[in-house]
Amino acid sequence: MGMKLAISGKGGVGKTTLAALLIRAFNEQGKRVLAIDADPDANLAAALGIPDPPSIPPIANMKALIEERTGAKGGSMGSFFRLNPRVDDLPEKLSFRLDHIKFMRLGGVKKGGGGCICPESTLLKTLVTHILLARDEVVVMDMEAGIEHLGRGTASAMDKLIVVVEPGRRSVDTAHNIKRLAADIGLNRIVLVGNKIRGEADRKFLEKYVIGLEWLGFLPYDEEIIEADLSGESPYDRETPTKEVIREMIKTL
Repeated sequence: MGMKLAISGKGGVGKTTLAALLIRAFNEQGKRVLAIDADPDANLAAALGIPDPPSIPPIANMKALIEERTGAKGGSMGSFFRLNPRVDDLPEKLSFRLDHIKFMRLGGVKKGGGGCICPESTLLKTLVTHILLARDEVVVMDMEAGIEHLGRGTASAMDKLIVVVEPGRRSVDTAHNIKRLAADIGLNRIVLVGNKIRGEADRKFLEKYVIGLEWLGFLPYDEEIIEADLSGESPYDRETPTKEVIREMIKTL
């Protein structure tokens, strides 16, 4: 079975950048990679270098597909629908191809007061379960700050939950919150990546305040990565020291 990785962290810490760098590095090694954008506010497609990212619709917005697979229209909470829709064909049918990479964008589900038990949510969770339990390629999921697409049934299939943190108290607080959420579903294989590290002081700050978790590595503050984002390029298309750090992280994984 392929390696299954989920990446989470506070908004703006660089988790989408890390996801894109890992995906492109796996691709460079000739690995088949299924890249999942599970953060409604992220733009993993652009970070991967996929052309015209807005043209790739999120699965949560595919009303005809949701109705076909669940038997109910999207957003129809309280109605009867299939709780185990067929999804095994969707990674092949709905993914955008870039070399060895297949890319899928899940999209977000509007939630009510107690969460959402609705057709689109059911389809997405069933799809994620299939991807994590039944697929044999490398899977990299770019998550929201939480881990809502994961559940107790899929936690056992996750090889690592990578939490990205930057030097700052809010980022540290988010990392601790993600750790608590992961423990609730039995996901204990958590590692940290420090990002935007300007020097030894930043590294020591993170090691002091984020305790009880393993460090996968530290990424330097890199102007080239920022420039790539501003110009709409994939950070992996820039020759930077960060790429070698990523390759070393993969060896550790």
